[in-house]
Amino acid sequence: MPYTDNNHPLTSIHRRIRRSRMGSWAALALCLSLPYQANALPSFARQTGQACTACHIGAFGPQLTPYGQKFKIGGYTEKGGSDAGGPESLLSAMLVGTVEHTSKKLPDNAGPYDGKNDNLSLQEASVFAAGGVSEHFGGLAQATYSDIDRKTALDNVDLRYATTTTLAGKDTVLGLSLNNNPTVQDPWNTTPAWGFPYMTAELAPAPSGAPLIAGGLSHQVMGLTGYAFWDDNIYVELGAYRSQSLWMLQKTNVAQTSADVSQISGLSPYWRVAYTNSFNRQNFSAGLFGMNTDIHPGSTSGATDKYRDIGVDASYQFLGTRRHVFTLNSSLIHEKKTLDASLAAGDVGRSDNTTNALNLNGSYYFDNTYGVTLGYFNNFGSKEDTTAFTSNPLDGSRTGLTDTSGYILQADWSPFGKENSWGAPLANVRLGAQYTMYSRYNGSSTNYDGNGRDASDNDTLMLMIWTAF
Repeated sequence: MPYTDNNHPLTSIHRRIRRSRMGSWAALALCLSLPYQANALPSFARQTGQACTACHIGAFGPQLTPYGQKFKIGGYTEKGGSDAGGPESLLSAMLVGTVEHTSKKLPDNAGPYDGKNDNLSLQEASVFAAGGVSEHFGGLAQATYSDIDRKTALDNVDLRYATTTTLAGKDTVLGLSLNNNPTVQDPWNTTPAWGFPYMTAELAPAPSGAPLIAGGLSHQVMGLTGYAFWDDNIYVELGAYRSQSLWMLQKTNVAQTSADVSQISGLSPYWRVAYTNSFNRQNFSAGLFGMNTDIHPGSTSGATDKYRDIGVDASYQFLGTRRHVFTLNSSLIHEKKTLDASLAAGDVGRSDNTTNALNLNGSYYFDNTYGVTLGYFNNFGSKEDTTAFTSNPLDGSRTGLTDTSGYILQADWSPFGKENSWGAPLANVRLGAQYTMYSRYNGSSTNYDGNGRDASDNDTLMLMIWTAF
């Protein structure tokens, strides 16, 4: 098994969890044209006739501008490009290659085909079908191959119906989203699926203990949500998710046995409210989101583990003339757990626990080409239970205390993706360096594993090339 834990609290997105890795790709896909969330896929750019900078900060996804957010809310259906859209016009592809180095080599190999340090990988190779298929229908579907585990699986899916009407004298978009990853449908870069870091080092240590909504259900569920966007200001969404059948997960290569998944009991309701306002060259948003989920661990019957997630988020963008662009994103998720099933199985010492995830990040981009982003993350929770703690109900992985905090610094260069770029809109490239620094890891800054490994030993440098065409 790879050293990384599937429940990566830093990934969006978003995390990005090995399956959330797919989330990041979807974000990238969207980033390739515009939508987070419609990333900038070349198919979106061909459809709209817009450069990726119209929808994305830094000429690459997944950070969305107000125009990109509206494109996504509108169901990916806006047209304006010369490509009217045969089936082939919906196709795009994405590649991500990485080199990863940790401060101290890992105690075990990072993956089944990788060593303990200094690993080079084709982290993601994705094919997308994305765009509007009619005036009201559009979407995104992604399949991803990774040479980390050397398999191809269904990644993010977001299929939409959207129409425009008038409510109380104001233009209103009404829509439906059928998707397989809670928050993947969200148009803001503050929720887990599309939050920073938009790409993570998947062969580096990944702390456990993130809230369930932060990728714990990605690609294993299917949900239908309805939303309304009133007067370009108020966004409301409500829906529910349920587990996909093991047969479907096997067919899409997401999971192979019942031990790989946990079954949601009934339906898991999801909700989202947000306020946004654009002031010419500036944009602000703030909102709340949440999800209630009852799970049968390991697909067993009887008692359930209950997860009650609620998050608050806010963002600010200064766009100016697009020469100097600043962004700020923040979110805090609180999760209350009642782990009756895990307590009965002897997996935890007490049933009541809490997990919190704080994420803050700010970025600066010059001329939509050169960018730097600094992020702070802090996952913390109740410490009464120091026995084995089931941090990820979907894979049964266990750890002790889960408090993890640190910083992520990323510098990147996006030479293509602008209106006058070579090969536009087909050529989209980002080169970047990302450094993750841990001040605390799984409950401690020193000797967190009882074998002398310190939090700083997991500090990771990742070099990446990210391209879409």
